[in-house]
Amino acid sequence: MEKFMQTEIPPVELSADLAAKRDALLALLRSFGSCLVAFSGGLDSSVLAKAARVALGERAIAATGVSPSMAAGELEACEELARLIGIRHEIFTTEELQNPIYQQNPVNRCYYCKSDLFDRLWELAQKWQLAVVCDGSNRDDLSDYRPGSQAAREKQVRSPLAEVGLTKAELRQLAAWWQLPVWNKPATPCLASRIAYGEQITPERLKMIDQAEQFLRSLGFEPVRVRYHRGDLARIEVPREAIGRLLDPSVRQQVAARLKQLGFKFVSLDLEGFRSGSMNVLVSEHQLPAQNV
Repeated sequence: MEKFMQTEIPPVELSADLAAKRDALLALLRSFGSCLVAFSGGLDSSVLAKAARVALGERAIAATGVSPSMAAGELEACEELARLIGIRHEIFTTEELQNPIYQQNPVNRCYYCKSDLFDRLWELAQKWQLAVVCDGSNRDDLSDYRPGSQAAREKQVRSPLAEVGLTKAELRQLAAWWQLPVWNKPATPCLASRIAYGEQITPERLKMIDQAEQFLRSLGFEPVRVRYHRGDLARIEVPREAIGRLLDPSVRQQVAARLKQLGFKFVSLDLEGFRSGSMNVLVSEHQLPAQNV
């Protein structure tokens, strides 16, 4: 996260359409009277937290759930961003790993994680007398496989960014306009998303993945994913233009040795390169829950 804090933020002039969406977002948030923002420190939730602070002032609070699925350094990044935005920031612990269904890692794993998260957010919102719980889903998310959105609907969680039609590209522009250092931050989904569906989620596996990705980042690979497959097999994804450097004998041997030291028995490189959501190729249509097809 530190490098994103240090990245120069380019000057941005909002188009008339984007300015109108920004104003619609602020108006929508004001209409809530008060809100609690589910704050991960990523692009989407950071823009939402900034907008909530602008629209509602002290009546907006950001809250971050912490669990073994959170990558190292992300909590500190959340705290730093909240200070920059000027929004009150609360931290709490989630317990999705206590749920046996979540541990089994079904294709709708995210539903169980979000259900736990939103229940705890509503408890906090009621404690602090806040009217609405909001998440950072945007318009692009509506066309993706996101079982967590079902939990949001069931728990009556609002998605203001999606409601006013903001896309991921527009959120990057808006983040730069608001001088948020996450304007160019890559997506940082939870560590559990690296584990192939059907393979059990354990704190030990999450730690293996986190430390493996930290090591690869220390070598200059970003974005990077270390996917966990059956048999303690690591499938590494780096940008296509970085594949050649990873295959350099000295680097390759170093990476293989470190990942085996961490507990992986096999270390492989995905020749297609980095791509978000690559685990979803394992999900066939007949496996999807009916409400998410």
